[in-house]
Amino acid sequence: MSKEEMTKKHFVGDATADASLGDVNGSVEVPTNGSFWRKLWAFSGPGALVAVGYMDPGNWVTSVAGGANYHYTLLSVVLVSSLIAMMLQYMAGKLGMVKREDLAQATRARTSKSGGFVLWIMTELALVATDIAEVIGGAIALHLLFGWSMIASVLTTAFDVILLLLLMRFGFRKIEAIVITLILTILFIFGYLVVSSNPDIVAMLGGYVPQLQAVSTHAPKGVDSPLLMTLGIVGATVMPHNLYLHSSVSQTRKINRENKAELKEAVRFMTWDSNIQLTLAFVVNSLLLILGASLFFGHGDSVGTFGQMYTALSDSTVAGAIASPVLSTLFAVALLASGQNSTITGTLTGEVVMAGFLRLKIPMWARRMITRGLALAPVIAFTLMYGGDEAKLDTLLINSQVFLSIALPFAMAPLILFTSSKKVMGEDFVNPKWMTILAWLVFIVLTGLNIQLVVQIIANWL
Repeated sequence: MSKEEMTKKHFVGDATADASLGDVNGSVEVPTNGSFWRKLWAFSGPGALVAVGYMDPGNWVTSVAGGANYHYTLLSVVLVSSLIAMMLQYMAGKLGMVKREDLAQATRARTSKSGGFVLWIMTELALVATDIAEVIGGAIALHLLFGWSMIASVLTTAFDVILLLLLMRFGFRKIEAIVITLILTILFIFGYLVVSSNPDIVAMLGGYVPQLQAVSTHAPKGVDSPLLMTLGIVGATVMPHNLYLHSSVSQTRKINRENKAELKEAVRFMTWDSNIQLTLAFVVNSLLLILGASLFFGHGDSVGTFGQMYTALSDSTVAGAIASPVLSTLFAVALLASGQNSTITGTLTGEVVMAGFLRLKIPMWARRMITRGLALAPVIAFTLMYGGDEAKLDTLLINSQVFLSIALPFAMAPLILFTSSKKVMGEDFVNPKWMTILAWLVFIVLTGLNIQLVVQIIANWL
């Protein structure tokens, strides 16, 4: 191998056939010299793609309903979930940059064939659950804004994947720019809605203090328990597919892996980017719950679906003096922006997971069409089965978010194992001891809560 070829191999994201997201891997140049802000700008983008998953339509119903039913109590869950997310996304991004493997590739390479297959199935189910929320959110937004039938709106979301294929032709930075613009749109709209709702600032700040009520299984008749709402928020906030996505898109930056100083700096800027964007996601999720608490508390039965939220914002008996068709329209526009954003990242993740676990050598467009099809099938089936009943679709959405919480430990365990291993990460990039201990504690607590939830669901069935 020539010196030039060896040098090329030293770069993270060299777009080889086996590289994660090979068509954009290593496609973004970063400066080796320059100010902190110039470098941060060059590394900014992957964090936004990840943050989208923390403010997708699945968060909306769980967060708004959490505020409407339990006032500001579950804000502490949003805060803790966001901190957990920052830790896990740091591990995922670091794994991709240091090992030049996404989490799916790393898991497949270090587990047995049967173990890898089980984890792939669980990951695909989690991805479908994520896509279900995105399809439903986008479809309902189209239905609310344009009056289209639900089935027509659902089928229209299938064309999102074509939009992604077109965007990929213009370069990965263009995708990142579009995603960031949509995030800022969502942030502005919900900031305006919350300020208009005049929240109780003291009660709001008190809600960020963790309370035992957040994990209680007791609830008023007809209302989901705090535990179910908590796990729904966790599942909608700390999403397993984001761990796979971040470990892949962090490799889009072209850096010299053989230069440890350069690699350490790259990991540091990746962390800055991730934490800044996840902070924005935390603010959006807080705004969602605060909106539910300040505007809809006591009217939980009136805001259980997207359509009910849309209607409530223009109903003075629910939203009070601020009720306005303008607020309803802004809500629907933000929902559409959220669905479009999540579609882009969900489709990319589907490609990462399928290629990493199965090592399939199929065209990029085919992977993306398959991923979208897997999500559309159950939504189309539900829409036809229940005649486009929005309440049934929202029930499907909420259950998909609870499933994501159950699926999360299956992605967490290998990520913690790999990034805590000196053999895998090396002396310079292995997780510090305190982080490893904290990560396993989080894993144990979430697994325990999930077991409790499953027991509760079975008991309800019986």
